[in-house]
This record gives sequence, C-alpha cells and structure tokens, in this order.
Amino acid sequence: MKTIAISGSPRENVGKRDAKELRYEGKVPAVLYGGKEQAHFAVVTTELKDAIYTPEANFVEITLGGKKIKAIIKELQFHPLTDLLLHVDFLQLFDEKEILMEIPVKLTGTSPGVKMGGKLVQKLRKLRVKALPKNMPQTVEVSIAKLEVGNLFRVRDLQKGEYVITNTPEDTIVSVGMSRALKQAEQEANKK
Repeated sequence: MKTIAISGSPRENVGKRDAKELRYEGKVPAVLYGGKEQAHFAVVTTELKDAIYTPEANFVEITLGGKKIKAIIKELQFHPLTDLLLHVDFLQLFDEKEILMEIPVKLTGTSPGVKMGGKLVQKLRKLRVKALPKNMPQTVEVSIAKLEVGNLFRVRDLQKGEYVITNTPEDTIVSVGMSRALKQAEQEANKK
C-alpha cells in the first residue's frame, strides 16, 4: 500500500486556545494513539492534503521527535461551515496487529450488458477490509466482464485474499440495470 510521509512537531499544551493558535499558524492539531502512550502533535495543513483529499487509501509515516511511526488516519474533524480541517486522529500500525480500513473498489473489464444499452450502477465505492498492514490491498478489484443486463455482483462473489471483507455478504457492489431506452425498446417489441 502507498505510504505518505508527514512530519509533526510535539505539542506541550493541549486545549481549545492552543488548537486555535495552531490553526492560525497553518497547522492542524493531531493525536496518535494505539501504542503504549498517546502522542499529541501538530502537522502543517499542506502536508496532509495528499493523504486526505484523495479517493485512495494510504498509510501515513509520521516523523515525530526523530522517530518514524507508521499509522493510518482514523478520524478527521472539519468545521461545519468553512470545511476547515480542525483535528486529525491517527492510529498507530503494528505488523502483527490487524486493522480495519475502507478500501476503494476498482471496476475492471467491460460489461456486455452495458454494451447492449444497460446502465451500470455502482452501489458501493468502498469496502471495509480487515487485514494485517502488509496484506492490506490498495484497491479491491471487481471484474464486470460477465455482467449482463439484470445481473449484479455482491460482496460474497469476491475472490478471497489475505484479507477479510467485513461488509454484509448480501451487499450489492455493482449491477447492470435496464436503461430507459432499452425498456422502451423492449415494451415496443412486446406490443407487436
């Protein structure tokens, strides 16, 4: 999985006033947990853009006090009106401990149902995946090469890898339905 490097500066004071000062300086207050102790630090907002504003799932390598720590973004808090990033929570990764992440779905192939005029509907764009960090996929690939009009692809139809998908097996990932033009053509054919 792709790793994005950021650097953080430790924070001594934690609180509302200090957080406001950090944001005024162009930094975001952050916390790293999951290890023995929590670490409170600040990150320059522009360093986080590659990790936050992307449809991809990424690991983050935080340089904090001379140490490099591998983590994932667990939670983001935004201001409700201005969409300003207020706070970031990071979860520390360990090689032997499984993590749960939302991984994007990548559709591969061309559906014969779409070629015939059907409409491709993607219901799930991300899946919840549980795996060790070394086995975490960048994307979950779904082949739509055999989807005809009226067919669907569910979570249970995915090939099992070195990870577990925790979504309900009955959840539909993608389906091919009838487009309006195809429905009208079928209705006209039935009238004759």
